[in-house]
This record gives sequence, structure tokens and C-alpha cells, in this order.
Amino acid sequence: MSRKRIGLIGFGTIAREVHARLQQPAAFHFTVLLRPDSPSCSAVPEGVEVTTTVSELIGSRPDLVVEAAGHAAVIEALPDVLAAGLPVIAASTGAFADTDFLARMTRIAALSGARLILPSGAIGGLDYLAALREADHARIRYTSRKPPAAWAAELAQAGLSERSLVAEIVLYEGSAEEAARLYPRNLNVGLTIALAARAARVTTRIVSDPTATGNIHEIEAESSLGSAYLRFTNLPSAGNPKTSAITASSLVAAIRRQFDIVAI
Repeated sequence: MSRKRIGLIGFGTIAREVHARLQQPAAFHFTVLLRPDSPSCSAVPEGVEVTTTVSELIGSRPDLVVEAAGHAAVIEALPDVLAAGLPVIAASTGAFADTDFLARMTRIAALSGARLILPSGAIGGLDYLAALREADHARIRYTSRKPPAAWAAELAQAGLSERSLVAEIVLYEGSAEEAARLYPRNLNVGLTIALAARAARVTTRIVSDPTATGNIHEIEAESSLGSAYLRFTNLPSAGNPKTSAITASSLVAAIRRQFDIVAI
């Protein structure tokens, strides 16, 4: 396989892990897009090209662009990247809770021939959920369980900090789109599930659980095709406890899948 060029938007915890996992063997060349004043600039290792504008990133002619910088980066950078005909893997899927923005990105990609790829992130089973699009009366409930420390700011704002130490608290229950808007740094998974299975069929719950030993994702599905219960207990990322450690590995797998001769 010839050396492929990867454009990384952002170089925070997730992007650094992606780079570290893919730099050996040297099958990939990386170009990173960062703001000139980004604190991540000092973390970029030798051999990685740094650009400060979207046009410079496009000019580096990447074979694939990977976003790992948050919702604002999706909104600011992806329209031009897709318009240039470049395939994109977007980690911050919660940005697509804005259905108008998603429709716009879809139109841009259709016109340029680019592909917008949403990775599985912290969960699995998206192939099963996507298959339920063809099922009658499918109902899906997604529950995000995390220890109180992951919701410290939200619990404090609601005056529930002390109670959270001994009791399970449901912080939210409703649509995946609204959950992604209310908790943009936490609910990428719920939005990904909604996009896979059709949003109208998905209910999202956000739970602060003092018994949780990690970031837990539960998916319950009922349809005319059968039923399923999926549960994923992920260790939090060392660099960001609100992000699952497996998220970077999921991106690595998605990147490799774009170039593998046999893709699974």
C-alpha cells in the first residue's frame, strides 16, 4: 500500500492518539489543521506538517480528512473540505443534530462526489441499527451512564451534587438531537445512533450513576425483526474523562477501513 496522506483537524487527546497508533509502520503522512494560537501546536511532533487555514489543508492534497476537534470545527471547516471533493471522517457527530446543517453537508458532498463518514465511536452495533430502518415499528432507547464526576458541572448547576453521590439521577430524557445540543461534548453517540436508525425512533437518556465504573452505553431495540440489548462499558480517556478511551481506536479502525483491500 502506497503511503496515504491524512489531514487531521485538531490535535487534542483523540487526534494525538490516532497519530500515535498510525505512525508505525509509516504508512501515513499527516497534515494537521490548527489555529495559529492553539495550545496544541506545541504537541505536534516532528515530521507532521501544520497548516492554519482550511485552504492550506486542502492544498496539502490529503487522501482523507479526519475531524477530531469538536462541533465548531465541523461547522467551520467541513463545508469547504467536502466541497473540494475530499472524503471526511467526522468524530464530532453531534454537530449534525442541526438537521439543516446536515442537509447542507449532504448536498455539498453530493455535488462534489465526496463522502461524509460517521465512525462508530464509543459503541458497536450500528450495522444492526441501520438494518432496522427497514423494520416496522422499530423503537430504540439509548442510555448514556457515566459516574457523577463526568457530569460535575451539570450536577452542580442543577443543585444535585451531593445527592448524585448516592443516587442515580436522570439528567435528561428525550430526542437525540436535543441531547446533542444540550450536551455537545458528551452525546455524539446518541446522535450517531439516531442517524443510523432514524431519529424519530430513538429516545435518549442521560444518567449520572454513582455505581458506574466507566462510561456506559446501553442500547435497547425492539422491532418486527426481533429485539436486541447492547451494553458497552468503556474506560474513560486519560486525557479527557468525558470521552471514552476507545473513541480514538474507533477512528483508527475507520481510517484503515478506507484503504483496506478487504474491508470489514
